[in-house]
Amino acid sequence: MNPNLDLLQPYPFQRLRDLFSGITPNANFSPINLSIGEPKHATPQLIKDALTNNLAGLASYPTTIGVPALRKAISQWIARRYNIAPPNAETAILPVNGSREALFAFAQAVIDSSNEKPVVISPNPFYQIYEGAAFLAGAEPYFLNTLPENNHAMDFASVPVEVLKRTQLVFVCSPGNPSGKVMDLNQWKTIFDLSDQYGFVVAADECYSEIYFDENKPPLGALQAAHLLGRDFKNLVIFSSLSKRSNVPGMRSGFVAGDESIIEKFALYRTYHGCAMNPAVQAASIAAWNDEAHVIENRTLYAQKFNTVTPILKNVLEVEMPNAAFYLWARVKDKSISDTDFAIKLYRDFNITVLPGSFLAREAHGINPGKNFIRMALVASFDECVEAAKRISAL
Repeated sequence: MNPNLDLLQPYPFQRLRDLFSGITPNANFSPINLSIGEPKHATPQLIKDALTNNLAGLASYPTTIGVPALRKAISQWIARRYNIAPPNAETAILPVNGSREALFAFAQAVIDSSNEKPVVISPNPFYQIYEGAAFLAGAEPYFLNTLPENNHAMDFASVPVEVLKRTQLVFVCSPGNPSGKVMDLNQWKTIFDLSDQYGFVVAADECYSEIYFDENKPPLGALQAAHLLGRDFKNLVIFSSLSKRSNVPGMRSGFVAGDESIIEKFALYRTYHGCAMNPAVQAASIAAWNDEAHVIENRTLYAQKFNTVTPILKNVLEVEMPNAAFYLWARVKDKSISDTDFAIKLYRDFNITVLPGSFLAREAHGINPGKNFIRMALVASFDECVEAAKRISAL
């Protein structure tokens, strides 16, 4: 077996199950799960109709690059969303089976492990796929702690030159998981300048880009930042998904877009990898990318929850309204109570499940930046989220 498999750590939710092993939650309270970022809002009917109306497509093998109509719909959505020229639908767009699958596969295609030990930089806390992708590609993860004191930004100035010289890939998540912070233009400029200097590829994870709270201020995207800085998309690829935007996590549909030379090589990798998108899912994805009304409605539901829940929790936790995404990243005020102890007490006494922040991070540069934090995904109904906030206040 590949020895790098032994480097993989248990997924956060497995660690959570182990943490709660043998603990019986208080049956006087109905269970409320805020631990997993799984959208719970209803799937729009137009997407379900497109899916069922195109089941005849199951009789055909799909191509890796997807049908032209899907690539065109994605290209036009990018142009509308980010106010840039539509990327070439033939050469700059690639449909994928959700951003998770693509993020992992991308590292396998990008990393050249024949060179001196390659490095993959990612934020810390982080989406664990980044670390696993680095290990399985034969690379060494390097974590940049994102802390409240630094507005949860990745501090590239702290990275030693010898590490930057070995860096082949940088994962960036904006809006961030778990902080919900959005990178600004100056932060993007720093990354682009370093990419120019050291030649690494930037993988911008933008799966939360469509969950935000001010319709007049959508989060800045990586392709948009490059455009505003007068750049092309050299060494830049973005990853987006319908899961959160359109409440279809089970459909497994997203895309990658950006540097055409990288997309070409990634498409070659995926041809051998065997991960073409189901034809019926492609049809449903076209319907989803072409419609914004359901996305606006989705954001309205999240805004109602965040605007109500955040003030309640602010009385008992160190927490602020995020810029975007559907997480609250909250620090326990009583430093004598660990994030794991807090999660256990909340589960045992009030039947609420949250994710300890330390499970989302690694010990790096002397600290675990997730320590004493908890992540709450406000994906449950409005009433459940409010009830959860009241129980947390009681604890």
